[in-house]
Amino acid sequence: MEQLLGKEWEITPAGGATGDAYFAEYEGKKLFLKRNSSPFLAVLSAEGIVPKLVWTKRLENGDVFTAQQWLNGRELKPNEMGSEQVAALLRKIHSSKELVTMLKRLGKTPLRPETMFAVLAERQQRHPSAAAAVHEALAWLEQRVASLPDDQHVVCHCDMNHNNWLLADDGTLYLIDWDGAVIGDPAIDIGMLLHLYIPRPQWEAWLHQYGLAWTEGLALRLKWYAIAHTLYSLFWPKGKDSQKEKEQSLQLLQCIIAEQ
Repeated sequence: MEQLLGKEWEITPAGGATGDAYFAEYEGKKLFLKRNSSPFLAVLSAEGIVPKLVWTKRLENGDVFTAQQWLNGRELKPNEMGSEQVAALLRKIHSSKELVTMLKRLGKTPLRPETMFAVLAERQQRHPSAAAAVHEALAWLEQRVASLPDDQHVVCHCDMNHNNWLLADDGTLYLIDWDGAVIGDPAIDIGMLLHLYIPRPQWEAWLHQYGLAWTEGLALRLKWYAIAHTLYSLFWPKGKDSQKEKEQSLQLLQCIIAEQ
């Protein structure tokens, strides 16, 4: 770290699953450092979706560090996820052709529903003793995968957890932690956001804020991707308390399957 900033900077780990993020402070200057961030970060910064990228530096060992503006602010609370500000930022992200172009340059190809289902089905075959809800969910996905459109190619964040939404003290909202971004149907993000945070009677109002009208076709996409995403979380939990995360994912899966 000293070769990046010098001995005078106070550097502390920022936590997180990878241990590759740090806070740095010196004489009132504050930075957020991350090891081997994707080049995608530069475009996200230019679009105002993440805090400003200050610099990028490569070390002799090949590691690349990025420094972002460290903003005073807070994570959104669960009951704030239905705000017009969240809908507007997500619409901006999903409408950005620049983000799609950059991800394609980085080698990403559109994540198609058939591919998602095939991966999930293969995973389930390795664990045939999975809960009945998992078998029911996979059967539901398989019956409807051919009915989904395959022309919705936007950049999706893929983790709508309220902890990833940063509200700066000046009122600007950011969406951080883009390591899992894909090109795919915007319903990947919208479906999980609605199911996790928005009461069902308010879905149409939230979609109106985002810029979509409720249709049966949209309803199918939202439910299909919410089930698929929840199965991913069940099969590949990311948190340290994986058993608790699996239990929560199974409960959510049962709720989504049961909805009309």
